[in-house]
Amino acid sequence: MQSAEVTALPVVARWQQIHQPLLLQRQVELWVYQLNTAIPQLSGNKWLKLKYHIAQAQQAQKAGFLTFGGAFSNHLAAVAAMCRYHGLESLAYVRADQLDKHNPTLAFCLQQGMQIQLLSREQYRLRNDAGFLQQLQQQHQHFLIVPEGGSSVAGASGVAELELDLTPGGKASHIICAAASGGTLAGIINGAGCKVLGIAVVKDPSLPARITQLLYSSDQQQNWVLNTDFCGAGYARFDDSILQFCREMAQQQLYLEPIYTGKALAGVFALIKQGYFPPGSRLSFFHTGGLQGLAGLHYRKLITNADFALLSGLTAG
Repeated sequence: MQSAEVTALPVVARWQQIHQPLLLQRQVELWVYQLNTAIPQLSGNKWLKLKYHIAQAQQAQKAGFLTFGGAFSNHLAAVAAMCRYHGLESLAYVRADQLDKHNPTLAFCLQQGMQIQLLSREQYRLRNDAGFLQQLQQQHQHFLIVPEGGSSVAGASGVAELELDLTPGGKASHIICAAASGGTLAGIINGAGCKVLGIAVVKDPSLPARITQLLYSSDQQQNWVLNTDFCGAGYARFDDSILQFCREMAQQQLYLEPIYTGKALAGVFALIKQGYFPPGSRLSFFHTGGLQGLAGLHYRKLITNADFALLSGLTAG
């Protein structure tokens, strides 16, 4: 079996400075960092959170990954693509009552060769339960279990390799990202040379503890803050103001979705307006990808045809 290094996927990094009157008024500089790959489902944080899981699977001579996600999960799409790219199998336990093969995320996963098993919402709550995981491991001994979102020590280690504090404008005062399962934020904290701010996009009281478990040392506890003021109605829910914000950013060729990056970056602008960041601050915002989720929003008629095209960048130029 080939090593993770031999099959590494070329990644293109891009910094983009955002220009808005509010930023000038508050004397705050804002840079957005993006990682793009030839496989869109692996852009953002996805490749980083899975590459050391690939190495673990190869070293343990596992046949593939077993993981968890919702029916429109960015993580499931990433796992399906990552395993296909490395010639591994993938099995997902999905929170859903029935398998909708017209769902664009699940259709992609199936096309990549992923096997799908359904779990009820009650069963899905056991996804981090030690006994449940042990039972699954016994049933699927040839698979490596990867936590939801890829949020583990291995996942955080990949993200920690980023140099998000070194923007083209100079050293950042703050690194910021959306936080859902916690692995990306933990990785950023582990690798950061400045303050770190996570913007929670889920209402999950256990999130701070899960982030803390993935940190290298207790000394890092002073370097980060998790803001929970911008969850809105909860995960995967958004209002017209978030959608309008995503439209405005698309006019600057910054393409967001309203579940993760759009909600988090809108929160950053709200904090800037509140004076949270001192004048002279330089912010580094990590765009974690996830634009594949726009197809699911469109499929469920949560965004219009025009918004789908705009936010996907299909109308650019």
